[in-house]
Amino acid sequence: MSRSYAIIGAGALGCYYGSRLEVAGCGVHYLMRSDFDYVAEHGLRAESMHGEVVIDRPRVYRDIADMPRCDVVVVAMKSTGNSALPALLLPALKVDGLVLVLQNGLGVERQAAEVVGAERVVGGLCFLCSNRIGPGHIRQTRVDRLKLGEYATRGVSERMRAIGADFERGNVAVSLSENLDLARWQKLVWNVPYNGLCAVLDCDTTLIMGNPATASLAVDLMHEVVGAAKAVGGHVIDQAFVQKMLDDTAGMNAYLPSMQIDRQEGRPMEVEAIHGEPVRAAEAAGYPVPKMRMLYEQLCLVDTLRERRA
Repeated sequence: MSRSYAIIGAGALGCYYGSRLEVAGCGVHYLMRSDFDYVAEHGLRAESMHGEVVIDRPRVYRDIADMPRCDVVVVAMKSTGNSALPALLLPALKVDGLVLVLQNGLGVERQAAEVVGAERVVGGLCFLCSNRIGPGHIRQTRVDRLKLGEYATRGVSERMRAIGADFERGNVAVSLSENLDLARWQKLVWNVPYNGLCAVLDCDTTLIMGNPATASLAVDLMHEVVGAAKAVGGHVIDQAFVQKMLDDTAGMNAYLPSMQIDRQEGRPMEVEAIHGEPVRAAEAAGYPVPKMRMLYEQLCLVDTLRERRA
């Protein structure tokens, strides 16, 4: 029997992964606000490197109370909205269901675990280039990888394998991590410098890497993240991984990270999850991260100025 999935946060990421799960034959239900009327009438369209998927009659809901309880609730909204999780998770989750948190940053599973219990939470790291280009219209390009890990324990569980298999049937490349915390620190090696610098400097990754001073700063930030990972969790991230992040970025062309897109569109940025949490964790472990701290404080100011203009 196929699993049912509730997508909480049906934006570019949530609708894209929902469309892949639909391809896999799963029952997918979308909690949708801004695009609800359009999608209910015209359907959902997702372009991707795997081809185009058009869902004529997607199961969309404006209110969580109208959504059926599902086997897996996928948290695909930005971490800035996590204060709403207590009202969203329990009504959508079956008694024996799981929560899959697909968010950027450190410690993002904790808020879901406080609602449903740590043993019912699986974390997911998305390596995805996906954008909403119109109402009910998603376009994905280049990268499409998903890494899953248990929140409360280490090792690869059967339920992780089962969820991963659903995504794989939808042509998503899935890897299963035995250590979710390590995987989150590894992703921060990229997210801290590029999300942060692009948002502060109002530019794309090409401009960061094309300027010697900012390119050097990006490398320094990566090394601070590597040191923090070791100090906080005992995680070893080698230089080859850092070099791969640099090489991958060089191949992205003019890429806008999610925080820069949020800044451009006047939305709250994920400052705390991506920058504040790792800075506080490093400093609590007695490991100084002066450049990460400075970047975090600059991002806080950028976000404060956005709030004043709103």
